[in-house]
Amino acid sequence: MVEVTHEGRLAATLRGDRAATFLDDMDALDHQGQQDEMARLTGNYKRGNERLAKQHPRNR
Repeated sequence: MVEVTHEGRLAATLRGDRAATFLDDMDALDHQGQQDEMARLTGNYKRGNERLAKQHPRNR
């Protein structure tokens, strides 16, 4: 069993084959790659709207 946490709070729990695959992937990745993979697992990754938000009058 693998628990992925963010700032001390549980973000995802992996068990069985999925946990084993995750651990194998972590061994093959650098730090940024590991962060990206955990973001994908938890669904917390860029959604493509960052450019639009940057152009919003509130953010200028």
